[in-house]
Amino acid sequence: MAQGLYLSQKMALSQMLAPQLQQSLALLQAPILELQALVEQELQQNPILEEQTETIMDGKGKWDDTVESPDPTDEKGSGEPVDDWQKKVERLTQEDQEWREYFSQTSLPSRPNPDDEENRQSMLDSIVTPTSLQETLREQVRMSELPKEQWQVADLLIGNIDDRGYLKASIDELTFSTNMDPEVIRKVLEVIQSFDPPGVATRDLREHLMKQLERDDKTESLEYRILDQCFKQLSKRRMPEIARQMGVSVDEVQEAAERISHLNPRSGSSFSPENQQYVVPEVFVTKNDDEFVIATNNDHLPRLRISNTYKDLLSKAESSADLREYIREKIRSGKSLIKSINQRQQTISNIVTEIVKRQREFFEKGIAHLKPMTMTQIAKAVGIHETTVSRAVSGKYMQCPQGIFEMKYFFTSAIQTASGASVSNTTVKDLINDIVRNEDSTKPLSDEEIVKRLAKNEIVIARRTVAKYRSDLNILPAHLRKTYWFRPPYLLTCLCLGRSLPEFFQLTLSIGLRRSERPGPPRRSL
Repeated sequence: MAQGLYLSQKMALSQMLAPQLQQSLALLQAPILELQALVEQELQQNPILEEQTETIMDGKGKWDDTVESPDPTDEKGSGEPVDDWQKKVERLTQEDQEWREYFSQTSLPSRPNPDDEENRQSMLDSIVTPTSLQETLREQVRMSELPKEQWQVADLLIGNIDDRGYLKASIDELTFSTNMDPEVIRKVLEVIQSFDPPGVATRDLREHLMKQLERDDKTESLEYRILDQCFKQLSKRRMPEIARQMGVSVDEVQEAAERISHLNPRSGSSFSPENQQYVVPEVFVTKNDDEFVIATNNDHLPRLRISNTYKDLLSKAESSADLREYIREKIRSGKSLIKSINQRQQTISNIVTEIVKRQREFFEKGIAHLKPMTMTQIAKAVGIHETTVSRAVSGKYMQCPQGIFEMKYFFTSAIQTASGASVSNTTVKDLINDIVRNEDSTKPLSDEEIVKRLAKNEIVIARRTVAKYRSDLNILPAHLRKTYWFRPPYLLTCLCLGRSLPEFFQLTLSIGLRRSERPGPPRRSL
């Protein structure tokens, strides 16, 4: 049989999502601020839709929606008989009544008053973008005594400083790429290193910290000598070895390491702070007497309705058939959007209601009482598919008496206890957090000892599981948590300094830092 390319046809069945269903799923998955942008975009594209600004207290008129208006005919129309026309009017009237009853049951609450909107906008306007580290350094160059002919060299160096304050290119690399005199680059670099913040334009962590001590005139201090001569031993927390080399006691080395831990390993970050993540809760859970009240956040959703102007235009007999068809299509699109928004809010409300029902002890007592829960369980209880639950909770937050939590936070896997009961893995992490916080810092507990402590609470897990949870909580291993004198127990946290820095020293800098926060996403709400 000859080989070659041939055209052939075949029949196959495949599933496709209707445009209305695609729109409904997109609205369900979008967080509330993104949903607001989608609704505003639809308002611009669909002239039939308009935003309802006033609040109508009438039960059936609360959501001023409409349906396809009658399609009157004239000599230019389709010439439908009067009887057919009357039947169409009756059918559309019935549909209109059904739509109004639906929206009267699931109507959105009123929009915030103008004063609230003005206060919120004033708060948003007050959030300004901070000056970057590079802009601050360039401003200091212009105010320094550096000759103007060397400003270009300074700008080149500043351009190679990252947001943490480290110089990412060596003098040899800059000389090779620009053909500039290396001695000039070195002198300009020394000037830039004298700028604020202390430690800027340094090439590694050791130099970064030493420059900060030099700025404070501590070149003769023990911590400066430790950084200069025993940096490698300090990164591995070999305090006795450092004490022997420095000719001091272990306690003095420990105190010096404590002071080193208070230096800023990323001094440039103060000029370019990490972006704050502002979230708007989708749902508010409040306790009223002995019951929890659930309210969806509809303040950021425009209240939509079908424009009466186009409804009147549709009913006019002199309107052309093409115009009436165009208006009908836009009305159907507007109705679909309004229905999808209401279904979205109702779905989220049903899911949160079930979450509160199952996690009531968490909302009353805290994280230790969080129960294991899966999306499949919520889907069966609400009567929807598991993927719908996943879309509904994706990127959305809930404000409750315990704080602001992402909805996915409540879905955790189960760990069996010795008695056969199930506890959430988040609860186990919280127990590990408490165990390490209350340990003797001079004799920190190993992972195996933590396993035994958990076993006393009837929680049986493997040592590698403890190591994984400890890593998730940013808790150091036992040999890096050890101190050489007694102090009030606290939880040491790991400070991330960058990929190019020594890993062990990253762990060392965590000495003396604030105790790790409990699990749960700390967020700011607008």
